[in-house]
Amino acid sequence: MQRNRFLGEILSQLFDRRGVRRGRDDARDTHELCAALLSAEGEVAGLRLSTTILARYGAMSDDEKTDFFRFLNNELDIDATKVATLAAEYAATPTPEVFKHLCTASEARRQELLRRLNQPVGATAELVAMRVDLLNRLKDHPDLARTDIDFLHLLRSWFNRGFLVLRKINWDTPASILDKIVAYEAVHEISDWDDLRRRLYPADRRCFAFFHPAMPDEPLIFVEVALTAAIPGSIDAVLSEGRTPLDADQAKAAVFYSISNCQKGLSGVSFGNLLIKQVVAELSRECPQIASYVTLSPIPGLNRWLATQIDDPAHGQAAQSVLDGTAEAEDIRAMAARYLLGAKREDGLPLDPVARFHLGNGAEVHEIHASADLSDNGMAQSSGAMVNYLYDRAQTERNHESFAATAAITAARGVRALSTAPFVTKTKESTS
Repeated sequence: MQRNRFLGEILSQLFDRRGVRRGRDDARDTHELCAALLSAEGEVAGLRLSTTILARYGAMSDDEKTDFFRFLNNELDIDATKVATLAAEYAATPTPEVFKHLCTASEARRQELLRRLNQPVGATAELVAMRVDLLNRLKDHPDLARTDIDFLHLLRSWFNRGFLVLRKINWDTPASILDKIVAYEAVHEISDWDDLRRRLYPADRRCFAFFHPAMPDEPLIFVEVALTAAIPGSIDAVLSEGRTPLDADQAKAAVFYSISNCQKGLSGVSFGNLLIKQVVAELSRECPQIASYVTLSPIPGLNRWLATQIDDPAHGQAAQSVLDGTAEAEDIRAMAARYLLGAKREDGLPLDPVARFHLGNGAEVHEIHASADLSDNGMAQSSGAMVNYLYDRAQTERNHESFAATAAITAARGVRALSTAPFVTKTKESTS
């Protein structure tokens, strides 16, 4: 019986491969192939048709890809009139059958096309890459956002937390994945393999990444962690070549100093919150003596905001001095505190994207440091300032709920004091 089953699987694979080869010779254009995939033919020959369509797409020019997205957007959209009619019918007669028809009509046919395209091995990665092409077109073709909504809906389903696998990245991880860690690092550039080794090999360093079974060799997001004796105030000290490694069982703080999203095509699919929670759980089991889980985070929008504050009578002079590189450390910290706690978007959320991420996850603004990142990038974006966000496991849920409900920012008392403290520059002027 097992032998017959094994033979059947081999024959099935051979027939599938022959079907794929025949599909590449299909004379129909891509739009006709998509229609076939959505029809009864697609239920029988779905693998062949989806493989052919994806291959055709991969060979398209930029203009042809734009036309393909227009086809998805316009030809495979919902029939609004039909949806309105069914919605009215359901309001009058809410039967299961009418509900079923309403659900079917209210889903754009491109969603089903994308599901059926996701049949061949490797198709998920190809669809993620396809969304990158779509995102690159939204600025010039904003109406294509309708199709992007459907992409995002499906990707959030396919990449939900139940499918994600947490893997520790270390010096023994395959080189093909280590190469991608180097390439995807988005916060503190990894200069070479020696630099990578310093971040992975010592006993006081950790790196964790999420993977998906459909993309087993592609990290989705990863976090780099330093185990330290105290909460650090400088990335230069954390990444110093000459530092003395700490035994892991001596660490009192776990510092998330870099979180990098790897797949642009998964923009809008949230992984960070879950990643941090799982890494905290993993480290708490491995190193139960750790008392503090914090970040050492950049403040990427600080200098852009300071440039808009130069004419402000309250702190324009301090803002100018920070940008000029002549400010005292306390003024840099005070301006950063004002930015993180007071600079808001129109929707009331913090202007700083990193702050929105960590505060939305339930962290608090714990401490602000001057001269913390003296790299070219650190000086350009925040005049060297960095911030610790604290993840207090007893408070994160409450902080998250408060932020989600009212955009309330949880901050340590010292940071709140900084945000209203007088500037050193003005004090000097008043005493002269």
